[in-house]
Amino acid sequence: MVQLSDPNLDLVFTALADRTRRDVLVALGQRDLSISELAQPHGMSLTGFMKHLRVLEAAGLIARSKEGRVVRCELSAAPLQEAAVWLSRYEKFWNARFDALGRYLQHQEEVKPCPTSTPSTKPPPANAPNSASNATSPSRRKKSGARGPTRKP
Repeated sequence: MVQLSDPNLDLVFTALADRTRRDVLVALGQRDLSISELAQPHGMSLTGFMKHLRVLEAAGLIARSKEGRVVRCELSAAPLQEAAVWLSRYEKFWNARFDALGRYLQHQEEVKPCPTSTPSTKPPPANAPNSASNATSPSRRKKSGARGPTRKP
């Protein structure tokens, strides 16, 4: 059960708040990757990228393992499930609101149906004005005039 003030949940949402970290999770969802494989598409220094990995690791979203000289990362999805459970409470809230809105709109339609307009079957003549008024509109002003004189030092 996810608590309302779970500090681990704060870490998960902090980690998910950045696009780079979300992209890392997507990549790790496909397969385990080395740190250099993960960093390559992001075009940043390895030091900067490692900061993103530390945030993900602190949230429990990735696990690192060392194979010789290569450090590999794998996805740990359990914290994402906890975040999904927390978010599902709000999904229920919004579904209830949308259902109420739907009932209200259906009731409104039953009480006062919307007037339907029938489109005109006869097109207007080619030389007909765009409006019923015979008045003309003034032409638009030009955006700017010619360049003015400059002072010479």
